[in-house]
Amino acid sequence: MMRPRGSRPTLTQGLDKEIYQIVRKLEDAQTENGGKRLTISAVYDDIKRSNSSLKRRSKKLLEDSIDRVLMVMREEQDDSEGSLDGDFDGIEESAAPLKENNLINKSITRAWAKPSSLVVSSPKPNATSSNSATISEVTSENMRSETMYSPAKGERQLNGEAPKKKRKVEKEYRKEVDRSPPTDISLADLGGVEEVIDELSETVAMPMLYPEAYILKGVQPPRGVLLHGPPGCGKTMIANAFAAKLGVSYIPVSAPSLVAGMSGESEKKIRDLFEEAKRMAPCLVFIDEIDVIMGKRESAQREMEKRIVAQMLTCMDDMALEKTGGKPVIIIAATNRPDSLDAALRRAGRFNKEINLGVPNEQAREKILRALTQKLVLADTFDYAKLAKLTPGFVGADLNDVVSVAGTVAMKRMMVVLTQPSETKMEIDQEPSIPAASPALSRLDALVANVNKELPVNDFSVTYEDFLAAVPKVQPSAKREGFATIPDTTWSHIGALQKVREQLEMAIVEPIRRPASFARVGITAPTGVLLWGPPGCGKTLLAKAVANESKANFISIKGPELLNKYVGESERAVRQVFERARSSVPCILFFDELDALVPKREDSLSEASSKVVNTLLTELDGLSNRAGIYVVAATNRPDMIDPAMLRPGRLGSSVFVDLPSAEGRVEVLKALYQRALPYATQAEIGDLEVVAKDVKCKDFSGADLESLRVAAGREALKRDSADGGVDSEDLRILMVDWQKALETVKPSVKDKDAEKYRKLQARGM
Repeated sequence: MMRPRGSRPTLTQGLDKEIYQIVRKLEDAQTENGGKRLTISAVYDDIKRSNSSLKRRSKKLLEDSIDRVLMVMREEQDDSEGSLDGDFDGIEESAAPLKENNLINKSITRAWAKPSSLVVSSPKPNATSSNSATISEVTSENMRSETMYSPAKGERQLNGEAPKKKRKVEKEYRKEVDRSPPTDISLADLGGVEEVIDELSETVAMPMLYPEAYILKGVQPPRGVLLHGPPGCGKTMIANAFAAKLGVSYIPVSAPSLVAGMSGESEKKIRDLFEEAKRMAPCLVFIDEIDVIMGKRESAQREMEKRIVAQMLTCMDDMALEKTGGKPVIIIAATNRPDSLDAALRRAGRFNKEINLGVPNEQAREKILRALTQKLVLADTFDYAKLAKLTPGFVGADLNDVVSVAGTVAMKRMMVVLTQPSETKMEIDQEPSIPAASPALSRLDALVANVNKELPVNDFSVTYEDFLAAVPKVQPSAKREGFATIPDTTWSHIGALQKVREQLEMAIVEPIRRPASFARVGITAPTGVLLWGPPGCGKTLLAKAVANESKANFISIKGPELLNKYVGESERAVRQVFERARSSVPCILFFDELDALVPKREDSLSEASSKVVNTLLTELDGLSNRAGIYVVAATNRPDMIDPAMLRPGRLGSSVFVDLPSAEGRVEVLKALYQRALPYATQAEIGDLEVVAKDVKCKDFSGADLESLRVAAGREALKRDSADGGVDSEDLRILMVDWQKALETVKPSVKDKDAEKYRKLQARGM
């Protein structure tokens, strides 16, 4: 391949760089063996034999690049042979200037051969101005060439690896991060967590403060503790307060911050986290919301998620005392969904201990309220116990919100005092021609006008009444998650059913109220009750009243809502219901329409439905710690329920809720009427007895009587409209309205159906 005389080739980046290195190696080998000078074909053949990445390039492209490299190397050799030794003295100003292409090629090849930083020495004092200019020119060209020919995106390094990315120096950054424990929180600020503190003292404080004792005794301390419970129960706060108490190095991490977009970055973050913990040992690491990165690998959508879990498992295994130099590193993790974590993470040797921070009971809520109100000036007669009883289902965050709302109520009283004088003054000074401002704007103007004045001398301290006003305004987090907290239904809302009430009192209410008395006679296992009977007789209402009387948390589950078309999802939903109940003991689980969830296991029943029945039966057996969980179920079809569900220990007590008798109908109708119309006159209530005992009301259920009351109300409205309308305060439901309603409302339970239920009762169902 011929070139015009006097022209010099210019090397391009990328391909020429790789071939230059190959030619250099071949030339060194030829020199040692005393061989001839390299040719294009010899270099090309060597590339085809030994370089798998370059041999896929086209022959013409390779030969052109080889030719350029060989030409540059020959020119370098000629220049080195004809170069002068010594300094710049004696060089004439009229010397021929260096060609730019040659300078670029030399700077490139020097950079390839020796990738060190460029050092420019200043010219000697006796150098001429032209020499200084030449050196400056060469230096600038070299610097430009290094920038111009820096490896492009996607190119590999000399050793064939991917180019290194420019990263921030993380080590220097980490040195600046303060890993000292928090100082703005203390365990004294927490209430109702004595048991948790005891368990953390055993599993965290002892190995953290006395590691030498474990080494001497040959005991392997726990490496991790998993805190789980509903949101707002204080998992993060307990971890921070415990770290502050121990006074060791503390690294709090949010699990989502460990996830990166690039492949391998997440694993590196986890490795760096544990390496830093090793350097700072003894160290406590807190990972919040760990379920985000430690989900089950069998259900992972991407391979990256599996690698993250595997990396965490490996790092936790390296936290043994013999691998950390005798300095302990313990991990505390928090999650709301422990069942979603990978099983390998929860085995012994990793998260040895799991602590459940459930919904606090009445005694714990009282302690939490005392801790939250330490800085408030409250009366000595402040009834913490009564306030705790009024807040079932509230976790620590909810109670903190109650305290905050109560303070806001107190501040509203101050706002009224601050705005009242200004409003009076504005009304006096208001000119008739100017339209009056809105009340809200007037109050805001008064607040702005009084901002620099002294506060009123009145006592605006937070009172017990402020707390009573704040409780209804705060929705407990358990209710937001689907829990039904204690209902507002009481026994007064239920008429008749006295015998059923007595059975439920002894089965559920009294064991919750007086657990010590029942334990003294050997009754410790919770009882399950099945309420069955015709539809509309008040089975659901009874379950709500039981929950209200016992002041227990209440979770209502409609049977079909747990069923799912995907394999295994229905069983998982059943397990989750009981897991939520364990976090809220004492708790009443109410299964409505139980026959849809646990039908008889026969040959015609599908395998998926059988698995749901089996899962519910095992949960009711108490193998998973059913203490404090009381199960109440309701059904209209007791003969369709699997017999295994009705044995003692599961739903051992069956309570028949029959249609009310004549006297029962009177009580039910009065209860319904007084609940809807609390200010009803005695004359109206007297009419109810006549209506309920009417022969047309025979076989009326509670739902039918409620429908009768609504129909009578509509008849009263029609009569009022026909009379031209009267004052709404004088409108009453009269006997004539009840009579018309009895003509339209019919019983929902037929005689043959009612008889069938009574036969089932006679058979001992």
